[in-house]
Amino acid sequence: MNETMPVPCYPDFAPLSMDMKNALHPRLALTADGVSEFTFSGLYLFRNRYNYLISRNGTNGGFIVSGEQPETGHGAAGKFFMTPCEAPDRDTLESLLNTRGYWKNIPETVIAKSGPQLEEWGIRASEDRDNFDYLHYRSDLAGLAGKKYHKKKNLVNQFLNAYSHEERPLTRELVPHAMEILEQWRRDKGEDGDFHEAKEALERFDALALRGFIYYAGGKAAAYSLGESIAKGRMFAIHFEKAVDQYRGIYQFMNQAFAAALPRFFTFINREQDLGDKGLRQAKMTYRPSGFVKKYTAGRPGEAQ
Repeated sequence: MNETMPVPCYPDFAPLSMDMKNALHPRLALTADGVSEFTFSGLYLFRNRYNYLISRNGTNGGFIVSGEQPETGHGAAGKFFMTPCEAPDRDTLESLLNTRGYWKNIPETVIAKSGPQLEEWGIRASEDRDNFDYLHYRSDLAGLAGKKYHKKKNLVNQFLNAYSHEERPLTRELVPHAMEILEQWRRDKGEDGDFHEAKEALERFDALALRGFIYYAGGKAAAYSLGESIAKGRMFAIHFEKAVDQYRGIYQFMNQAFAAALPRFFTFINREQDLGDKGLRQAKMTYRPSGFVKKYTAGRPGEAQ
């Protein structure tokens, strides 16, 4: 049985590892805003892409995540830091801005509580629309009722009329089927995208406490969805949705079927951000979000963010 690896106290950092899950997961699960990145799996799976390092903020029991935006990614390249639980004290914050670049993915509750004080310290925060998470009522996505969802409902019906289908909870035995879908998704897309993170999520989904469903069309594996509970159990975050393009309406069907299968105590579904991609933003907006999980960036005026 693995022991929990201690997270070093700031200013020391350590690479994120699976052995830190027991230290990080319970605290992150209690964050109220529902920022999709602030789960253990969300950080762990993208640890290599963003060179994540972790430190404990000894003054308030929270954590500091240091990262680096790659040149090929969305947003300005360079160092950043995140504070999933709450704002650090002034000395820690000044030190982080001096050594770790800008402050990213600041939750709205932190801005509401600490915003005026940050202004006094000469730290300016601004909305980061590209990283807003899209929020939907679970019941809206499960029902697709009304005129605003008419086109989505039509696509679901086209899928149902064209193919026999089956929906099964994702289990260890079905992971090879999900891997086949992921491989075909990469071939259809013609690039990796988040292939490597999605692959590891399937390999470790039980250890990471992820939950998902796999969907079959005409007896063949066609799509899967994978995510987890966040925001004290009020939301379910969809981290990965992959499908084979040849099945018209498969994404709309999967979206509705997954929402309908989730327990009703999940009020919201968090469908994550668009990262400033215009096509993705347009697609996400067609689902008429009920709101957003707002996120902010902060730094000193005149410095790049």
